[in-house]
Amino acid sequence: MKPLLFATLFCILPGSCLAQLKPEQKLADFQNLVGLYDKFYAPYEWKEQLFGFDALDSTAWLTRVSQTTNDLDFYELCVEYVASLNDTHDAYTLPSDFVARLGFTTDLYDGKLLVDSINRTTLPLSKYPIQIGDEFVSLDGKPVEQLLTDFAKYGRQGNPRSTRRLTAARITIRPQSFMPHAVDVGDSATVVIRSQNGNLQTYDIPWSKTGTPLATGVVPNPAGSVAGRRQADAPIVDDPIPDYMQALVDVQYSGVANDSGLNGYGSRTPIFALPDGFVQRLGLRSTDFFYSGTYTAGGFKIGYIRIPNYGSLATSVQQQFDDEIAYFQKNTDGLVVDEMRNTGGFLCFGENIMTRLATAPFRPIGYGLRAYYSRVAGFYAALESAKRVGAPQWVVDTYQAFYDELNSAYQENRGLTGPLPICGPSFTLNPASVTYSKPVMMLIDEFSTSTADSVPAMFQDAGRGPLFGWRTNGAGGTNTTLDAGAYSQGSTGMTLGLQLRPKSIATAEYPVTDRIENVGVRPDIQVDYMTTENLLQQGKPFVTAFTAAIVDLIGKGR
Repeated sequence: MKPLLFATLFCILPGSCLAQLKPEQKLADFQNLVGLYDKFYAPYEWKEQLFGFDALDSTAWLTRVSQTTNDLDFYELCVEYVASLNDTHDAYTLPSDFVARLGFTTDLYDGKLLVDSINRTTLPLSKYPIQIGDEFVSLDGKPVEQLLTDFAKYGRQGNPRSTRRLTAARITIRPQSFMPHAVDVGDSATVVIRSQNGNLQTYDIPWSKTGTPLATGVVPNPAGSVAGRRQADAPIVDDPIPDYMQALVDVQYSGVANDSGLNGYGSRTPIFALPDGFVQRLGLRSTDFFYSGTYTAGGFKIGYIRIPNYGSLATSVQQQFDDEIAYFQKNTDGLVVDEMRNTGGFLCFGENIMTRLATAPFRPIGYGLRAYYSRVAGFYAALESAKRVGAPQWVVDTYQAFYDELNSAYQENRGLTGPLPICGPSFTLNPASVTYSKPVMMLIDEFSTSTADSVPAMFQDAGRGPLFGWRTNGAGGTNTTLDAGAYSQGSTGMTLGLQLRPKSIATAEYPVTDRIENVGVRPDIQVDYMTTENLLQQGKPFVTAFTAAIVDLIGKGR
């Protein structure tokens, strides 16, 4: 019995008995992936209109799947299929923790791929005299422009500029979860760098590799389970959520994972250095969610607060924001709210923030939800539960409105409901008891994502103040993650609803629409942070520009 036991245990070890997926298993998993988009994907018609991509036309894809000869190539097709949607929330990911890193990061400044951070532990200055601001020219003989084209499917976002920037990050940081063939990198890479004096220098840089490489499909035999919904990122709470409220919590998530490799994405600390004389208030303690402080300019006292994400439902976090708003109301002449490189999160957190900045009633973003049976049944169950336990009337009214609209859309075979207010029964929100009534400006950029798309939209629609910076990401939906295959065990993001503004917006690139998806939210004052000067001067030109704008805004209000 001992030899048999040994053989059995040996086959349980990770990767020891795995083989390539069978052709019929790959076809089954890809058909399942397409089926998920058929059942759950909210912006199907929108993507077909914008990009000519029909997510349900799988004929050519299945032919390509049948022609793959290994599992990593199959994973590549799944990545490409989902990337074709141009949806920030939707990316196909592998069950792998392997990552290869070159020890420096790059981003696009003035259209050039420049080094913007260096790990000196990995790349000591004595051996690798690369500097921040040097230009990344090529890797293993491939020009970076070719790499940006070849790798675009690994960084696909809601708009082209965001896609190019995230793709740039994937060149030197390669997570296999997004890049199936990341495991194919060698021991080192040949990197050509153009220094700021124009000289070219070639370096042999080792790849730093962590995690377990995935070479084959995870389950070469039936897994005994079917693909289904995964839990969305768990909210950070410090009060228990009643069971009947879970349906509203689930439907309001709108964020992305912070695993991009982009400097400052989701970071509490701002990407730029604040002016001399800045007095920091929040951001010094581990318990501080926000980064805040004050400085003087033009004879005025300016408040500054950074919101790194909306990923919390904790009342302690909301209280922290309220305390800062109360302080700024008493002690400043104007306020700058920084939403740049914000990864999004919970939509109701965003609405709560907006009620602290509003000076009059305003309309929140509406949400068109994909109507599928389990969602209809879930809201009916939540409605009955709320009635049974005596939940507040606004909860019952909200569930009734959701159920009625979802059921109507489902019975009429409509893809989406009409606009719904996710965080309450009404499309009118009033200012909070603690609010900032003085001049205020909001900073945005192409990685103000998801809920950080919707908050600037509400801010702009309410006429509260100018948006300053660059257009937001265009991740205009609610989302979750779904298991995408019983054999390959990949997963995919899924946009389950769409953010809808009260009025349609006209832009040069897109049809006139009330949707934020892909379109984003456009600044009132357009200033680009992604310049070489800002990189080399820690954002000083950008800070000078938004300081001048808030000073001018305060002056006009007096």
